[in-house]
Amino acid sequence: MATILHIDSSARQTGSLSRQLGGELVAKLQAANPAATVARRDVAQNPLPHLTESLIGAFFTPAEQRNADQAYAIKTSDALVDELLAADTIVIGTPMYNFSVGSSLKAWIDHVARAGRTFQYGANGPEGLVTGKKVYVVVASGGVYSAGPAAGYDHVTTYLRAALGFLGMTDVTFILAEGVAMGEAAVADATAKARSQIDAIAG
Repeated sequence: MATILHIDSSARQTGSLSRQLGGELVAKLQAANPAATVARRDVAQNPLPHLTESLIGAFFTPAEQRNADQAYAIKTSDALVDELLAADTIVIGTPMYNFSVGSSLKAWIDHVARAGRTFQYGANGPEGLVTGKKVYVVVASGGVYSAGPAAGYDHVTTYLRAALGFLGMTDVTFILAEGVAMGEAAVADATAKARSQIDAIAG
């Protein structure tokens, strides 16, 4: 049975385009495959703990050798990795905050980037272990960063493509809702373009 992992990271619970459009995409993917199940992870509403010395120590300590603090600290990370590995499709909704992703989504990446579980080092360097996944990323931004003079400020798509690719997720499609701080007409245009792309994806 196919599984869709839906991750939301917008701090806004209402009026968030990344939430709205990501939800529409998930609904259409599920309509196209009614047997698919959806696992939802809202890292803004239910924030993940940031990295600590105990957690980093647990990452690099064999399970049977972890102390009580390490064993407790790593439980969330283990659950997130299991959830990611079980998914066939991942849908991530994120706004652009100060030219990059928010700390809530960065924390999720910090928890799932695990040597020996989601990547490994071999004779030819790092190798991602999270393969065979399709990833869709819905990005909402106040300005336009996909082209033009502000393109160099986009550290959302560049970072996520690199971080996800490092873990083996190289089939990544970005759905951009850009310029949404530029007035109602710009919001309507950005939303229409994103929905057109969503419709094409859902087929």
